[in-house]
Amino acid sequence: MKTLSRKVVGIAPSATIEISDRAAQMRAAGIDVIVLSIGEPDFPTPAHITRACIDALERGETHYAPSPGIPALREAIAEKLKTENHIPCTPGQVVVACGAKNSIYEAMEAVMNPGDEVVIIDPSWVSYEPCVQLAGGTAVHCSVRETDFQVDDRLLEVITPKTKMIICNSPSNPSGAVMNDASLRLIADAAIDNDCFVLSDEIYEKLIYEKTHVSIGSFDGMADRTITVNGFSKAYAMTGWRIGYASAPEPLAKQMIKVQQHTISHPATFAMHGALAALTGDQQCIEDMRREFDIRRKYIMGALQAMGYETAPAEGAFYAYVKTGGDDMAVAGEWLKNAHVAVTPGTAFGTPGWVRLSYAASLERLKEAMGRIGALSE
Repeated sequence: MKTLSRKVVGIAPSATIEISDRAAQMRAAGIDVIVLSIGEPDFPTPAHITRACIDALERGETHYAPSPGIPALREAIAEKLKTENHIPCTPGQVVVACGAKNSIYEAMEAVMNPGDEVVIIDPSWVSYEPCVQLAGGTAVHCSVRETDFQVDDRLLEVITPKTKMIICNSPSNPSGAVMNDASLRLIADAAIDNDCFVLSDEIYEKLIYEKTHVSIGSFDGMADRTITVNGFSKAYAMTGWRIGYASAPEPLAKQMIKVQQHTISHPATFAMHGALAALTGDQQCIEDMRREFDIRRKYIMGALQAMGYETAPAEGAFYAYVKTGGDDMAVAGEWLKNAHVAVTPGTAFGTPGWVRLSYAASLERLKEAMGRIGALSE
């Protein structure tokens, strides 16, 4: 057999999916595993969204659509970004893709040249670096302050003339931290001073507790250098629908569309009609889910702290990021083997010594999980 792609062979598989697969194997063997390792709301997609998709299917919306998305959805996204996020945006700047992950990959392909660098702020989502690598770029890592998980001047120390992009993720996966104004302005000033792009992943913007979401693309001087990525998976419990989007300066959006034309063509036509209903319909479904997540958040953070664990500030998303110290891979392995609780090691997110727990599970299951973990130290 001829040699396979060194680029792809050198990329690690997704740790979150790999651990969930192991947990699924244990469950298939009859073991009661509580899976807190994957970032997926445990709520059904709201009925009015599902109904819109079914209606689209029944009226024959099953054929090719424009590559960047159906016009009505692009218009609704542009309007949402203008009114909610205060980001100047036209439909021509919007690219609807197969999930936010697809949008991130397309942005990387449209921006990167060999030798270009992308600054990733750790802890960071597991797929950022592989997307950079697949596009031919080089990932450079920068840590947040462990005291409050905010960005500081260490960011400026890793920026070089090769820096092409900074990735900003708020609320954060895995930490749940929300970037404050000082962090966002530091990133914005660094991007302007060094003439580079910012990719702002805002997929968890609707799931925030006691904080306010601010889009970096709304800052002065940032509209022409920010790629804002978002989607429907988290806010509307639509993970399996695979619908996300990006807004970018129009010259960059055109290049992203070319990548899409030659890869996925476009997202599923009928799914885009469901996404349109999500964006333009009643938004109470988001608030109902957010309130339930907040109840779980308060419980799990209290339980972990009562066990003596240090945690990151869980201000958004649906994750508790827990400092275990030592070998986080071994801790996650022990919890899975002996407590039958699946979590994700912090090594996967660039921060060894931590583990991520998702509280996208019922309160009953979370209480059972905390009891099992607590029993390990007795």
